[in-house]
Amino acid sequence: MTDVRDKPDLFGEAAHFAASETLSERASALVEHDILAGVWQPGERLAVQALSERYGIGATPLREGLSRLVSRGLIGAVGQKGFRVAAMSSSDLVDITLVRTTIEVEALRRSIRLGGDDWEATIVATLHRLSRSVERDPETMREGTPEFDRLHKAFHRALLEACGSERLLRLHDDLYYQAYRYRRAMMRRFTVHTDFIEPHRILAEIVLARDEEAAVAELTRHLATTLDVVYGGGEGGA
Repeated sequence: MTDVRDKPDLFGEAAHFAASETLSERASALVEHDILAGVWQPGERLAVQALSERYGIGATPLREGLSRLVSRGLIGAVGQKGFRVAAMSSSDLVDITLVRTTIEVEALRRSIRLGGDDWEATIVATLHRLSRSVERDPETMREGTPEFDRLHKAFHRALLEACGSERLLRLHDDLYYQAYRYRRAMMRRFTVHTDFIEPHRILAEIVLARDEEAAVAELTRHLATTLDVVYGGGEGGA
């Protein structure tokens, strides 16, 4: 039986829902954690009975938890045959990047217009924590550890935090995790930690300068780097 409630390093919503008393939320958290950690591979069938035995959760709440992940794009329902982990492909990442860019550009524009000193301070602080963590131990970056991922996500969410729309932020969260498996493949290609940190520093500086059009252009370029690196052989750090 797998139980991540006592483990400090969790991926995605598992960090929030693993201790939930609601079994369907806990099931969703456990399966999400294992998908992002690579336990369940792209396209792999998720048999409810086997998952029930692994996680110690009944079939009904487990199906409800899996349905949550279907709505978030991490798994797919296969008619009456059950569930499969969402496949990975260049066309899928193109689509994720398109939608993520659309959502985040709007949220960034609103944040630049509405954000105050606290918003700026959070961007600076999250960038500092991310940079220092990677400087101390670059392997956490290349391995895509949960702790690194939390710091990375915190920076990207901080850019959008002042947008004034919980729905935009929620969409950002879902799309961030949909792109996670691709981003993990990208991170393994970094050999020098400064190659990862520098694009984030540049993005932060442009956003803090409140040059809206330049910030939107830089964010758009930044989000496209995962696609460029994984399927095009380029370098970047989205």
